[in-house]
Amino acid sequence: MKAVHFGAGNIGRGFVGLLLHEAGFEVVFSDVAAPLVESLQDADSYTVRTVGRRPTSTVVDGFRAINSSEDPKGLAEEIASADMVTTAVGARILRFVAPNIAAGIAARPAGAPRIAVLACENAINATDLLEAEVRAAYQGEDLDEKALFANTAVDRIVPVQAEGAGLDVTVEDFHEWAVERGPFEGTEPDVPGITWVDSLGPYIERKLFTVNTGHATTAWHGARTGHATIAESIADPEVAAQVGAVLEETSSLLVVKHGFAEEEMAAYRTKVLGRFANEALPDPVERVGRSPLRKLSRQDRIIGPAAELAERGLGHEALLNSLSAALVFTPEGDEEVDRLQEILASADPDAATAEITGLEPSHPLYAEVRERIASPVYSRHTD
Repeated sequence: MKAVHFGAGNIGRGFVGLLLHEAGFEVVFSDVAAPLVESLQDADSYTVRTVGRRPTSTVVDGFRAINSSEDPKGLAEEIASADMVTTAVGARILRFVAPNIAAGIAARPAGAPRIAVLACENAINATDLLEAEVRAAYQGEDLDEKALFANTAVDRIVPVQAEGAGLDVTVEDFHEWAVERGPFEGTEPDVPGITWVDSLGPYIERKLFTVNTGHATTAWHGARTGHATIAESIADPEVAAQVGAVLEETSSLLVVKHGFAEEEMAAYRTKVLGRFANEALPDPVERVGRSPLRKLSRQDRIIGPAAELAERGLGHEALLNSLSAALVFTPEGDEEVDRLQEILASADPDAATAEITGLEPSHPLYAEVRERIASPVYSRHTD
């Protein structure tokens, strides 16, 4: 079996690539970063180390790498003979890799088994986004005969790596990779790291509205109170209280929307908070809190659940506090941070609310969000 994986960064090597390797796939990494591709081409193996209660060390070998910008023809040939295509490039980059995927699928011989395409991104139904782009780029009428597209939910914390780590990756000892089984029509591949589910929506939102919401909230409140890492931040009672309140709110939404048991959500919150507290993962708040415009967008981890809670008349004050903390998150070197501050400085509150959150003025959350944007709750300077 062979899988072509787009995105040879830490998540690609330390999560998706690792699980595919352990399942017996030959993994072909595709990336546009020439030094990274060359390093993979020159290496016989790399090591993935997990840290936490059950530390492990796994050698990954037997892989290959290809530069998609320099050798698109070779990449198409790899996809034409592969069993699976996966991505870990970021949802906004999917449109750039779609033409290569379309070309590779088109090159598959008639009658070959359908190739499975899975976008493993921190976004709801990311494979749907990728499928739309592939369909737009595809030349021919036989895409459905040659490929299937399945949504996934992925979860593993991969922190900033130690200087000099090279291709080796350190990750947490927890992971979850849920994939919808429906598109496979009974032909799911045997990948021990995958949990096959009939309905993926609840799993995606549970992860996004708990892990991602909680992680970003920890980063923004941690930065506001002067902390450097996630573990350090969550150890602060003030930050922990804010994060706990946020997860209580999102859990209440998940219970009423998807039918999760309250006890199940309480256990899930406890597990997630324990992951944040892992001192063996020196995850900087600047990394976790970056790209605030994406994270404050209409369907993402803060405004998404807050809007649904407001529609149901349920509490969402702590999520609004997360928004306020994000508005004063100002590390250097982040284009979205710079743009967010430009919007706050130059736009009137209504224009800023629309651009940052995408909320309509008629939405029940709009007035509260507009008030937070017009009158910041937190100082822009830490004490």
